[in-house]
Amino acid sequence: MGYGDDLLVTSLAAKIKKQFPDRQIVIGIAEKNQAFHSLIYENNPNITDCRNLDNNKPIQIINFHELNRPYIDYEKTIPNNYVWRNFKPIPGELYFSNQERKEAKIIISAAKKFWEENYKKKFRNIIFIETSSTKINDRQFSFKHQNKDWGIQNWNRLINKLKNDYLIIHSVHKETINIDGIFISPKTDFRTACALLDEVDFFVGPEGGFGHVAAALNKKAVLYFGGWISPDVIGYDFHENIYYKDQKSPCGVMQKHCPHCSKAREMITVDLFLEHIYKISSS
Repeated sequence: MGYGDDLLVTSLAAKIKKQFPDRQIVIGIAEKNQAFHSLIYENNPNITDCRNLDNNKPIQIINFHELNRPYIDYEKTIPNNYVWRNFKPIPGELYFSNQERKEAKIIISAAKKFWEENYKKKFRNIIFIETSSTKINDRQFSFKHQNKDWGIQNWNRLINKLKNDYLIIHSVHKETINIDGIFISPKTDFRTACALLDEVDFFVGPEGGFGHVAAALNKKAVLYFGGWISPDVIGYDFHENIYYKDQKSPCGVMQKHCPHCSKAREMITVDLFLEHIYKISSS
């Protein structure tokens, strides 16, 4: 599980807290009476920090963990191959500190200065872009999810077609690509990167954590789904979800090369991506 999963459950926590305001709501494995902490839950008034529970008040554990996610059909799933359930996510919630918002605004100011010095014209929009499908923040492992990956060449071509008209901000981590003419943000933690996303016009990237962040912040987004998972399972209707659909979609193949996902990568072109970006840019 990653930060996207942590965000998914916050909408449920808000619903339960509204029904039972006196309860301490935590996330974890109910049958083991075990709760998890996530930086996604910080400052959230609906979720109690599981490290600071009051034993004199009622506690409710939302059963949401690696082996109990609502969009996975665990009875049909086999090793290295997920099978999906019908599921429609509700945008989650993020609550930023004043310091996180301050740091994000400083980065935005630096990005605008970068644009003025390099382009000397007005940009159309500010785009926060992510090009990696690596699950950097996963609790159990960190790997490049090749079957969700659009390919570095595609991202390079897309950015080069956009960078003269759009102020593009790329966050810094071990998979960051360096392209002349875009603003590489200073290294930040994930929450500050999310606060930065809240300052831009829209998000572009692969389906994953930042896509759920964009939804939580009510931001427009253009997302690469490939053929691995369907936006009907985990996407949001107000996003532009680019999906390759054939008889094998969505395949759910994990941690091994999938010819079907390679075909999806070929069929979803840079021009198709641009069409979706121009669509939300003009809306």
